[in-house]
Amino acid sequence: MSARVAIVMGSSSDETTMHAAVETLAGLGVETETRVLSAHRTPDALREWVASLEPRGVRVVICGAGGAAHLAGAVAAQTTLPVIGVPLQAPNAIAGGLDALLSTVQMPRGVPVATVAVGEAGAANAGILAAQILATSDAELGQRVRKLREGMAAKVLAG
Repeated sequence: MSARVAIVMGSSSDETTMHAAVETLAGLGVETETRVLSAHRTPDALREWVASLEPRGVRVVICGAGGAAHLAGAVAAQTTLPVIGVPLQAPNAIAGGLDALLSTVQMPRGVPVATVAVGEAGAANAGILAAQILATSDAELGQRVRKLREGMAAKVLAG
């Protein structure tokens, strides 16, 4: 089986946070691939990688980046696959990652990036959102997402 979700991050230091997306998707039975590529430092490698995604069966892309956080936008500009941006708190972050959040969410009309919360919660939500997108054409995955949500509700109610 090939990966249906590709996860890319701007730096290897982002792997700890973005692992929440990998774990979430693995728990739902969705295969992923991960890469470290920079919108600014490796633009040619990023372009080649994005061009390879759809032919290889990838259906959703999750991008995690901090600081300038242009990675999700750079990916979205090169594909019509759904792109989910996870803003990350970089060492030089402003207001706990607000800079990355604004850089990720403020896309020009016609180049959308679905944007989730800053950090680990956002990475986990990106995994769930990617699964929900895939579940529109995969009833079994949809059932697994429903069970995940029911489990979260049960934990709250058990209090």
